[in-house]
Amino acid sequence: MGLVANDLFGTIDKIFEIDSYASKMGDDKNIVTLSFSLTGKEAAKDLSNFLEKGYSFILDSDVTEGEQSDGMYRVFVEMERDSEVSDNIFEILDGVKKLSGKDDFKFRYYKGFRSHEATQDKISEMVPTDPEKYGITMQENTLNNYKTFFSNSYVDSIEMQENKITIKKKFADTLMFEFVDFGNTLNTIKQINESFDIMDSYPEILFLTKYLGDYNISKYGEKLVFENEDKALVLKRI
Repeated sequence: MGLVANDLFGTIDKIFEIDSYASKMGDDKNIVTLSFSLTGKEAAKDLSNFLEKGYSFILDSDVTEGEQSDGMYRVFVEMERDSEVSDNIFEILDGVKKLSGKDDFKFRYYKGFRSHEATQDKISEMVPTDPEKYGITMQENTLNNYKTFFSNSYVDSIEMQENKITIKKKFADTLMFEFVDFGNTLNTIKQINESFDIMDSYPEILFLTKYLGDYNISKYGEKLVFENEDKALVLKRI
């Protein structure tokens, strides 16, 4: 029996990802990948089967073998990168909305820190449809990727769900942060109203430096600022 409306209610995360994972079907510049996160393996299998059988433009749909480090299962979808890709993504999303009973989906592009309203206009704006422009888009988004931002760190895994970032390291406690802001260092710091704190925050900054690695870390009130090249990430400890 096929799925019907609300069959996957409460199982699908409202934030999905575009072009965050490498394609299995071909070169990334030619293939767009989507990733949906679900709370159960059977729900993930059901969604994968629904998508693969229901949309002729989908090249492949697959499910992660096991539970991921954030406790979720991933459904991966691959389709051709062409002029119709934003229409195709929005068509898939329409089906997912009906199955989930949600209509407030957002997406992250290339594991970016910021999530965006999943409107067709925004998807069209951010997802390259021309394989030749894909490389340029990736270069522009490199440090916007939360995995890349912490790629020089000592940690074992970094996951982001909605506005929560979870960082895990062997033989150490898991760290959890709330995402506040991200962008050009000077502009991002200008947006912070709290006072710069160095004396009281020194022990925490020292701990985070040892935990994460050689990042420039400062603290303004409860907000922690991590700098990498010309980008700054603002987080709060949870």
